Amino acid sequence: MATLSDRLDHVLGVKAAEPLADAFDMHIVEDLLRHYPLRYATQGQPLTEEAPEEGAHITVVGRVSKTELRPMRQRRGKLLKVELDTGSAKPVEITFFNGDKVNYLVKQGVRAMMSGTVHWWRPDRWNLSHPSYLILPETAESVDSLTSVRGGGALRGLAESAKGAGGVDISFFEREYIPVYPATAKVQSWDILACVRQVLDQLDPIDDPLPQDLREDHELLAVSDALRLIHLPERKSDIDQARQRLRFDEALALQLVLAQRRHDAAGRTARPCPPRSDGIAAEFEQRLPFELTTGQNKVIAEISGDLTRPHPMHRLLQGEVGSGKTIVALHAMLQVVDAGLQCALLAPTEVLAAQHYRSLRSMLGDLGAAGELGAADHATTVVLLTGSMSASAKKAALLDVVTGTAGIVIGTHALIQDAVEFFDLGMVIVDEQHRFGVEQRDALRAKAKDGITPHLLVMTATPIPRTIAMTTLGDLETSTLTELPRGRSPITTRVVPARMKPAWVERAWERIREEVAAGRQAYVVCSRIGDEEDEGASKKGAKSKGKSRKQADDATGEAPTTHAAIDVFETLRTGPLADLRLGLLHGRLPTDDKDRVMRSFNDGDIDVLVCTTVVEVGVDVPNATVMVIVDADRFGVSQLHQLRGRVGRGKHPGLCLLITETSPMGTAMARLEAVAGTLDGFELSVLDLRQRREGDVLGSAQSGTARSLKLLSLLDDLDVITTAQVLAREVVDADPGLTDHPGLANMMHAAVDSERLQYLAKS
Repeated sequence: MATLSDRLDHVLGVKAAEPLADAFDMHIVEDLLRHYPLRYATQGQPLTEEAPEEGAHITVVGRVSKTELRPMRQRRGKLLKVELDTGSAKPVEITFFNGDKVNYLVKQGVRAMMSGTVHWWRPDRWNLSHPSYLILPETAESVDSLTSVRGGGALRGLAESAKGAGGVDISFFEREYIPVYPATAKVQSWDILACVRQVLDQLDPIDDPLPQDLREDHELLAVSDALRLIHLPERKSDIDQARQRLRFDEALALQLVLAQRRHDAAGRTARPCPPRSDGIAAEFEQRLPFELTTGQNKVIAEISGDLTRPHPMHRLLQGEVGSGKTIVALHAMLQVVDAGLQCALLAPTEVLAAQHYRSLRSMLGDLGAAGELGAADHATTVVLLTGSMSASAKKAALLDVVTGTAGIVIGTHALIQDAVEFFDLGMVIVDEQHRFGVEQRDALRAKAKDGITPHLLVMTATPIPRTIAMTTLGDLETSTLTELPRGRSPITTRVVPARMKPAWVERAWERIREEVAAGRQAYVVCSRIGDEEDEGASKKGAKSKGKSRKQADDATGEAPTTHAAIDVFETLRTGPLADLRLGLLHGRLPTDDKDRVMRSFNDGDIDVLVCTTVVEVGVDVPNATVMVIVDADRFGVSQLHQLRGRVGRGKHPGLCLLITETSPMGTAMARLEAVAGTLDGFELSVLDLRQRREGDVLGSAQSGTARSLKLLSLLDDLDVITTAQVLAREVVDADPGLTDHPGLANMMHAAVDSERLQYLAKS
């Protein structure tokens, strides 16, 4: 007999276990049983109801009613055209390209199972091309097994895996649902199925980590039943019930981690920062030249209440591009400064850090000029600290930080370095939180005095759907700004299909000239900088210039040539925009040069800024009204939404033009049209997650681990996530270490490994 924690090499033998370990990092029985089927091969009955979709992988069982062997038109060999009677109104049409090799088995009158991909070749006709197949015995036969396997492809392999001492257990192929697993070239689906069946035959009863009353309340199967039925279901309801239980387990495992993190934060001590009616925060609010939105006032009140408590605030502030998060964050910082403490604002790039510094100094005016002539009575000092500052500037900044002269410290990762010491750190603000992990936040928070945990506010301009926020940031309270401040202008977005409409590209440059003539400014954004490495790639690509763009995009999978910022800058400077003042900004410029270019653009001395995504967030130039994004298909949905938020920030409407050479019929074009069709960042964030496969949000593509969410949909399973969150918080509040719930503790650690937890914090 076997348990979930037994090693696979002990249960299956080394020969079977080693390939599973190499391909899927499976080492114990539970690893194998948590490798759920990707889909199920089913019999052909559903085809009587509706036609299958193009590209769908289906399995059908029926009797061969007709065969025809015919020569292929454009190459040697013969096709075998087959009609399979499945009981549907029309027989299923099947084509084998190696017809002269299979026609001796696939003959009229035999009963067969066929599994392949659906291809529609006329509006009313579809077929399966070169499917795997298995010749089945007559149902009237009394034998339970065959001594040999007749067939080809995956189904033949599956049958071979079902061989026992008495031959092939053909009864397995009479099942209505046959599991099909995620597989590799070396470990096929039928290999995994054979191992699963062997393990299930030996498995001991499993102690369920969920109490029986809880399972009954939520109508959940026992975990033993769920793990058996997910692999070997008898009916559709078995699959649904098994997935319901195992989906809940995944949600609960994640929420237990977040509940423990939340409980730990609530048990820490922070300095209370109650609002003052006679402090810098109150004076700043009185001086504002505009009225805050209802949403801003509401969020300011939420944050102010958090800061008043003796436990650290742990809050996420999210909002649309231009929704006014900076004002809200600054108000929070000033409330902390009023309490005699310091604030640190962590930004992901030097450009953004410098922009925040200029922006806060501008908004504060004499309130941010402590120690200078003309400073206000309640003034504080704002300091910038980045890695590339000169030694003397950095030394001066560090001195202001350690002596407490600086009430607000803005910087990049340089703030985390050991050399940085705060006089009395009271709050940490992390901008664009998805660029940082928990370890970086904690490294900065650890700079507070012993026994004190600073308040934490993380901000993002990338809207996070509620289920994603609950699952990846469930230890944070969430505040959302949805309305734009008064005075923000609308943004129009248009797709420019360069391949189909080259004249539209010229028109894009004309639009920039028109805006500049009217006294306004523009961005031109490129996906890469351009350097020797890129040139080498371009030369490599030049060898295949004879291929059409369609061949490069679709047939070979090669990426089309992209336009580098350096090259676009030169082309525009000497061509369409020759008489305008152009600037170039990218991440490899020295810090002083980046700062100089950004200042010139801010001051209106540059008409058109050619740049990379260094302007994606935080850059605020109200006079910029046009953005042209070159090779727009190279950017993600959320990134495009962030970029276009840099225009329309003043009194004039914004225009964003998405130039692309991608096929007008491809998915990339559909993605761009979706961006052009809405300004709703939450709607676009959902689209973005769906297109880049939401299962990867906690999976191998980002975290470096082969494990990911198998069944839980972060976008669609709000009810499951909500229920799991409530339960997890109840359990952890009563039993923080899960000492009274060892089953839940084991489930949590088995389902969520340390690598995924690190990514979880960055999601």
